[in-house]
Parts: sequence; structure tokens; C-alpha cells
Amino acid sequence: MYSKTTTGLLLVDPYNDFLADEGKLYPRTKEVSESVNAIPNLKATVSGARKAGIRIFYVPHHRSEPHDFDTWMHPTPYQLKAKEGQVFAKDSWGGEFHPDFQPQAGDIIVKEHWASSGFANTDLDHQLKMHGIHHIVVVGMLANTCIESTARFGMELGYHVTLVKDATSAFTKEAMHAAHEINGPTYAHAILTTQELLAKL
Repeated sequence: MYSKTTTGLLLVDPYNDFLADEGKLYPRTKEVSESVNAIPNLKATVSGARKAGIRIFYVPHHRSEPHDFDTWMHPTPYQLKAKEGQVFAKDSWGGEFHPDFQPQAGDIIVKEHWASSGFANTDLDHQLKMHGIHHIVVVGMLANTCIESTARFGMELGYHVTLVKDATSAFTKEAMHAAHEINGPTYAHAILTTQELLAKL
């Protein structure tokens, strides 16, 4: 099912601000992340995909700059808050990929997404199609925002979608529950644990 020639691992927003202890957003995800061993599971998922010969697609959020959205017609409150806090700030430590998730030769780094979906206004769909990918495994941050939006958009575009419910995190347990128990089953073809996924690779 997860052939190395047709499967891609989408690694969403593996930034220091999300994953490092000193990151701007890590304190908000810490309780949930530790409860599911999110970071060790992310590492295991990426490592397992590499060993299986599955290509990794980095799906990064826009790196904040001070004047973001100043001239936009309809920035969301979420976007404005990210601007205010300079989350994933351009040319900052927080806006760098975490040391455990550095790109390697053959990985694809997709254009940055402005909101939640890794597909909207990026080259992700094009890159996947050019590499013959039609099964996507979506991991990273956050379960109920960028993971859900990217995965749902992928389903709408015709991809087979797998969520890995313990290789992600959220700000609250309620958000994690909604992402995997309520919303996930309405669009994902498979919702697995890290160990279940690794057994299938």
C-alpha cells in the first residue's frame, strides 16, 4: 500500500518554534506533545520513511516578517497574531528547521504556505504529481490546523491520505480529539499510530 514510488511523507512545519524546548510555541503544545510522545514519534516516522525509500516533502509555514499583512484585505486573526509574535520569524532561530529534522539530499522543500493548507498557493500539488506521488502521509504541526487543512485539501485533490495521530500535536487535548476522532474520519483514508505506520512501510 505504501510503495516507495507512489508514497510521499509530508513533514509540516518542523520549526524550532514548534519543536524545541525554547521555541515560542512549544510551551503551548508541551502537555499534548509529551502525552503522545510526538517528537520521538515524528523522528521515528521520518527515519522509517527514509529507510523505506519514501521521499520527504517539507511543507513549511510562511516565515514571519514585521510588515506581513499590512496591505492585505482579509488577514485572519490567527495570521495577525503570528505576525505580532513573529512566530517562525525569517532569519531567526525559531524560523529554522529543528536540528533533528534537517533536509537531506533528495528531499523536496515546498514553497511556504500563508495560512493552514500546504497546498493552497504553493507548489505542493505540482511537486507531488511530478514525482508520481498519490499516497500522502501527513505529519508535523499542528493536528487541527495545518495538518488537517493540508490533508483535507489533499483528499479533495484526489490523494490517498494517511494521518499519524501520535506524530503531531495541538495546543489542547480537545483539539487533538477533534482532529483525529471527529474531523479526521470525514476525509482521511487511514488514521494510524506511528508503530502501525512503520509496520506497513
